[in-house]
Amino acid sequence: MARITVPSENLQFTDHAGISKHLDQFGIWYECWDVAGRIRDDATNEEILLAYKPEVDRLKQKGGYVTADVINVTPETPGLDAMLEKFNKEHTHSQDEVRFIVAGRGVFYIHPPEAPVFAIEMQAGDLINVPAGTQHWFDLCQEKTIRAIRLFVDDSGWAPYYMEQGVHSRYESVCFGPTYVSPANYLETM
Repeated sequence: MARITVPSENLQFTDHAGISKHLDQFGIWYECWDVAGRIRDDATNEEILLAYKPEVDRLKQKGGYVTADVINVTPETPGLDAMLEKFNKEHTHSQDEVRFIVAGRGVFYIHPPEAPVFAIEMQAGDLINVPAGTQHWFDLCQEKTIRAIRLFVDDSGWAPYYMEQGVHSRYESVCFGPTYVSPANYLETM
């Protein structure tokens, strides 16, 4: 299950109700989908999309999405550092960014206009949408591995629009692994 951290307020949400309530106020959907035994570890992208077809079709109707694909990232991915540079700086998109995590972990940082920055650590089974125009950035956890279904309203995908004065450099990754440090140590520095 996902975990939300609000560094400047030393808050965490780890239960479904708390996560959903926090995200709802920013127009972000949160769902948990079953992953246990649903696909093989070596499933192809097409097999993954087929296994989650009912959920993907429901989301397509709900959000007007027209296409879905699967992204696979591992430490061996060619050009991984350059790819991460596109995501780990504060930006927006002209369409929703929808992600369902099939395997691995990553963190979305959300920067609402009238609220403090918060981080959503996602793992297998978690789904969120980041609404169009929402300031955010993304980073992988220590394993640098993620496999996710993405949905788009346009076949061409999305482009990032970077913030001139992005706050991303003020935050460190908050992935909850063996090297986790409490949120009190990630307080925003102004």
